[in-house]
Amino acid sequence: MKKAILIYDDDEEILLLCKIILKKHDYHVHTLSHCDDVLADVIKLKPDFILMDLWIPEMGGEKAVRILKNNPDTKDIPVFLFSANADIKDICEKVNASGYLAKPFDLKAFIEMIQNNT
Repeated sequence: MKKAILIYDDDEEILLLCKIILKKHDYHVHTLSHCDDVLADVIKLKPDFILMDLWIPEMGGEKAVRILKNNPDTKDIPVFLFSANADIKDICEKVNASGYLAKPFDLKAFIEMIQNNT
């Protein structure tokens, strides 16, 4: 069974690139450009892994991760932040994200991160 990946980013080009790469590695990929109802999205789509941009509209990645990690139905899903924010490591620790990937990212590191966490 294919693993499902959910990616939140407001940059459509990044979403398309990630989707193409992950489909080539046999993942089922969902992409969303906003996270106004992140909990409902995750419960509906049941991803095995979430990649969350920090600057995603409406609530932002920090708040979205907190919501997911504080809910018993979603707290165990790996959620990785990805952003060009220089403080991404500190933010990751603060919100209890599973890890992070700094933008711009290396494609090999991107695939390895997902393979190692799904």
